[in-house]
Amino acid sequence: MGVNFSALFIIDCLSPGSSSSSPSLGDLPESCVASIIESLDPPEICKLAKLNRAFRGASWADFVWESKLPPNYQVLIDKILPSVPENLGKRDIYSRLCGANTLDGSTKALWLDKSTGGVCMAISSKGLHITGIDDRRYWNHIPTDESRFGSIAYLQQMWWLEVDGEMEFPFPPGSYSVFFRLQLGRASKWFGRQIINSENVHGWDIKPVRFQLWTSDGQYATSQRTLNEPGKWFHYHVGDFNVDNSNSSTKIKLSMTQIDCTHTKGGLCLDSVVIYPSTFRERFKHKGVLKC
Repeated sequence: MGVNFSALFIIDCLSPGSSSSSPSLGDLPESCVASIIESLDPPEICKLAKLNRAFRGASWADFVWESKLPPNYQVLIDKILPSVPENLGKRDIYSRLCGANTLDGSTKALWLDKSTGGVCMAISSKGLHITGIDDRRYWNHIPTDESRFGSIAYLQQMWWLEVDGEMEFPFPPGSYSVFFRLQLGRASKWFGRQIINSENVHGWDIKPVRFQLWTSDGQYATSQRTLNEPGKWFHYHVGDFNVDNSNSSTKIKLSMTQIDCTHTKGGLCLDSVVIYPSTFRERFKHKGVLKC
């Protein structure tokens, strides 16, 4: 039952033509309402909570929100929310897990998608191993509000592009997609307007960049992509992996390389590696920020 149907039903019940002496939605027991809204998505539940006291009370029922949480949510709490009170309600737990929760010295972030409860993760450029990152002739860390981590890595010029990452996490069962979030050209502001300086962008149209992904249980994926559209952030799809067991951690290794010493390349912004439920690929396609 969707929120649009529910809203029409409610409007009909509360219309001027309805009898004032007839039972209304406000007369429904909270337990009954909670059983109804359990099948709705979290945003729909929050909308209906504004209708009356019965819906508001039902929207706090623990069993409603436990059905929206990942099956291993207690493991996630222990890992990223160690100070959560034992008596905290499931709705509050869901809300906290949807926030910006950081790990490993703030080089990683984990959150639940507010609409679906899917687990999402991002690894910042500072959480990746980048060849030459300590030499300012090649790479620089640049502060920016375009990244959830507050900074990006910017490649000025280099012969050898090699970025590696590694992480281990107890993902809930499901299918996940891995992306590198990249942009050609460096953004800056001029009189309050954002402009992209693409003068230093070069070398990416000669040979494609290779992306690779490995998991501890033997899964492997690879893809290649020519970077040729400056001025916009894109999610470059590395590959997918599946998780079957929520009781163990999945170890992931990934890389991005363009190793060809016949030419230099430069003008690349590296924000992060992001891991989303595979269903998110459709969202990115609609937004025009996905490169497969």
